[in-house]
Amino acid sequence: MRKLTLSALMICLVALVACNNNQNSTSTPIASETTASAPTGVLVAWVNMDTILPHYNMYIDYQAEIEQQGKTLEAELTAKGRRFENEVKDFQDKVQKGLMTRSEAQQRETELGNKQQALLQAQNEARLRLAEEEQVKMRQIHNSISEFLTAYNADKGYHFIMSYSFGGPLLYGHPGINITNEVLEGLNARYAETRKK
Repeated sequence: MRKLTLSALMICLVALVACNNNQNSTSTPIASETTASAPTGVLVAWVNMDTILPHYNMYIDYQAEIEQQGKTLEAELTAKGRRFENEVKDFQDKVQKGLMTRSEAQQRETELGNKQQALLQAQNEARLRLAEEEQVKMRQIHNSISEFLTAYNADKGYHFIMSYSFGGPLLYGHPGINITNEVLEGLNARYAETRKK
């Protein structure tokens, strides 16, 4: 019984291999047509984004803008915070000296609580606006780099231009296909032209 099962298994296996060989022989022309249109050699280059960003003038300008907006925002919020603190001190001083009735004190305390909530909300909204603006600036920089690489690659003919950054998916790039310096020069030259307009 065991020999019969083993023999049947062997026959099925031989039949399966024969069927597979027939399928491969009929599908070979399709596979060769697909590979015939594929490029014979894939051209790859890579760019070190950790080098590009801190030396790309557009990034430097945008960072300076965001930093200035952050300082302006912080100054405004600090001034509002000081005014609020002065109002609270004034209120506490009047209460300690008995210069307000209990109902006036309760009303003023409610007003100050509302002001504090409004101040905190204004701070949060301003910080969210600043963070959103920073994200938009980073997208503009990324878009600028992508557009430049598309134009740059029209002459070069790379199939892939990869991005390297520390901790990113590209762990190693051969120095012979590192185009970081060329790209950085081109980006800064193009950005200088757009600033003249």
